[in-house]
Amino acid sequence: FTTLWGLLIPALFLFTGWSARIRDLATRIGRKWFFVIAIYLAIFNVLTFLINLPVGYFQGFVRQHAYDLSNQTLGKWLGDGGKGLMVSIIASMLVVWVPYLLLKKSPRRWWIYTAMAAVPFMFFANLVGPIWVAPLFNDFGPMQDLQLERDILALAERAGIEGSRVFEVDKSVDTKSVNAYVSGFLNTKRIVLWDTIIERFEREELLFVMGHEMGHYALKHVIKFIALMSVLILFALFVIYRVSDGLLARHGDRFGFHELSDIASFPLLILLANLIFFVLTPVVTSFSRANEHEADRFGLELVRDNHSAATAFVKLQQQNLGNPRPGLVYKLWRSFHPTLGDRIDFSNTYRPWETGEPLKYEHLVDQEK
Repeated sequence: FTTLWGLLIPALFLFTGWSARIRDLATRIGRKWFFVIAIYLAIFNVLTFLINLPVGYFQGFVRQHAYDLSNQTLGKWLGDGGKGLMVSIIASMLVVWVPYLLLKKSPRRWWIYTAMAAVPFMFFANLVGPIWVAPLFNDFGPMQDLQLERDILALAERAGIEGSRVFEVDKSVDTKSVNAYVSGFLNTKRIVLWDTIIERFEREELLFVMGHEMGHYALKHVIKFIALMSVLILFALFVIYRVSDGLLARHGDRFGFHELSDIASFPLLILLANLIFFVLTPVVTSFSRANEHEADRFGLELVRDNHSAATAFVKLQQQNLGNPRPGLVYKLWRSFHPTLGDRIDFSNTYRPWETGEPLKYEHLVDQEK
């Protein structure tokens, strides 16, 4: 339903002519090219937010409470939604003018230049997200358990991750589910634990979870994922470049524009991108599952505690109501992690240190610290 909804909304803006009307209004208000784009994006984001509000309320508030996964009040949910809207408006204003400028300047090669420009934007988002965006929604503070913090930092040092800070985030105000992660680049890298996972996991289980998250950093998974997305974005933009002329020739009168460089084409770009990435999703999920599996391996080699790793995954399944062994279609299109059943099996069986076999990541882990 969410996938179909993501196609229906931009199609609605296109085939009703709403997008062209928004452009006309933005032109009357903004007049100059950049301000026309900025005003269009603000109006488009607000309208999209309002249209999505009933579905978002059902999925993100009603169902979460029905399964006893949420602690959010309606006020907190609405407040976070409003903040998310503002972030979307600002981010789109900072980014979207670039491809439209390239469309104007280079109608034949805009897709190549846009794909190239996407790379620094993705790095920038990963750099500033932990310090500018995440704190808008929850309070990030120092670890309350100082001994656990020392243990995590010692583990990070063994994993070759130095200069990190450990944060405890107040997620229990929102959810009963559990999570932890490592994020950021350079001076913004940080280790983050939700207060829910600290409350419900044993120390050894938390250290394995942290070892897994450190694996993503040590194995440079963020950089590899950005590299993959850069290739897929290039492919998607090429497809859009090839099919857009035909679509505009056939439906341009109904859309209210005949050039892709017209800001009114924004829903068309979204619609085509959503279709293309729906087809490409199994590639992305397969790549992500492979990275997650290697992070599991790294975490096991780092802590060498199979039982705690397995029980950590059992608790993740129980606390987050995960399906331990979903079907193939779900796995291909929705599973960015290996199934919890597979992860538990791997945790129970992967122990090369007991037989003297070489470790895959022994060159990255200092076992003497």
